[in-house]
Amino acid sequence: MAQIGRIREHAALFIEQELKKEAIHGILPAHGIVLFFLFQQNHPVAMKEIVEKAGRVKSTVTGMVNTLEHHGYVEKFQSPEDGRVMLVQLTEKGRAIRPAFENISARMLEKLYGDMPQTDREKLIELLSQVLGNLKGA
Repeated sequence: MAQIGRIREHAALFIEQELKKEAIHGILPAHGIVLFFLFQQNHPVAMKEIVEKAGRVKSTVTGMVNTLEHHGYVEKFQSPEDGRVMLVQLTEKGRAIRPAFENISARMLEKLYGDMPQTDREKLIELLSQVLGNLKGA
């Protein structure tokens, strides 16, 4: 179990260093899941959709979105159709960092897998998916 923690720690450190190299400030590795989801959208999305996609509790995602908003990467506003729904979309600054994020992601995967054969990569993903399913109670 300690190995998973160390892997996560080293991955986060790598991402933080890469963000610095790209001169991207105010973003933590955890924000990646929100940003990557928003990069795929062509319209504002409900906070509920982001929560579902991130697989985190609402308060955690709200905190991440608030931080991203504070740094100018996203904007939030109420839905004109339903005032109870909070919509989120990337700002121009948020859209501008997409290429850097994709490059960081590619470098992360390259570092993560190293020279591991494709069959081993696939097996690793399969096994980790099984572990996650076990923990979720699937």
